[in-house]
Amino acid sequence: MAEVVGNPQVVRGRARPRGGSRKSKTGPRPFGAPAWALPPVAALVLFFLYPLALVVRQSVRPDTGGTSLKPYADVFASEAFRHALWTTVWLALAATAGCLVLGFLLALVIAFVPFPGARAVARFIDVYLSFPSFLITLALLFLYGGTGVVGSFQFLTTPWGVLLAEVTYFTPFVMRPLLAAFAQLDTAQLEAAGSLGARAPRIVRQVILPEALPALAAGGSLVLVLCLNEFGIVLFTGAKGVTTLPTLVYGKAILESDYPGACAVAVVNVLISVGLYGLYRVVSRRAGA
Repeated sequence: MAEVVGNPQVVRGRARPRGGSRKSKTGPRPFGAPAWALPPVAALVLFFLYPLALVVRQSVRPDTGGTSLKPYADVFASEAFRHALWTTVWLALAATAGCLVLGFLLALVIAFVPFPGARAVARFIDVYLSFPSFLITLALLFLYGGTGVVGSFQFLTTPWGVLLAEVTYFTPFVMRPLLAAFAQLDTAQLEAAGSLGARAPRIVRQVILPEALPALAAGGSLVLVLCLNEFGIVLFTGAKGVTTLPTLVYGKAILESDYPGACAVAVVNVLISVGLYGLYRVVSRRAGA
């Protein structure tokens, strides 16, 4: 008699593989869905939505009393707000572009150029992500500040110094998803392209870059949002004349005691960040990332 391998069990006229199981759609559940959802929803409301609602409420409560949009009108009409908005936007865009270019090049070297210590460098990037931003800024000041070890460079107290510090700090946020994407890349494609005579720039452009686009989009969007809300780097560089939206909020709240104006600027900053994140989600969904 011939042996039958993997003979299915027949249950009520339907074949089911041996050892399989079916989940009951009507069986009792130990906990209902609302019970599991209640604690995280309550924590979200208590620690995030409620403080945000207080900021929004304060932004429409001028010092004269009542409810009014006058704080927003005063903020939008001020030259300081327009200057801070422009500075925030161009610094965030420039820093994001710098991080994308530098992060892509460094990730290429770590992933595809064999050198001693490449694995240790990749591990250090994970540790680097936990560093506070002001620590990197202080390190740059110790090296290139007024009494720096290397020498005195006055550009650190200019917008270019803030840009350098942001690119230095946020580049690993682009490298981390890129290294993860490169680890999943099929090396057979690279070997096939090389055997067909393709040089390194063409391999990068036609094989590696298309696979890295989702990781670049993810890292770039994260860096853009973080740069829009960066406060420590701008503060610790001591850059004169560099006022971003976060530092404007600090100045209005702490130095001027203009809490409605500070809350109005904070609401605008939040709306810009959420809007950019929503735009990224739409673009990535259409691109299939």
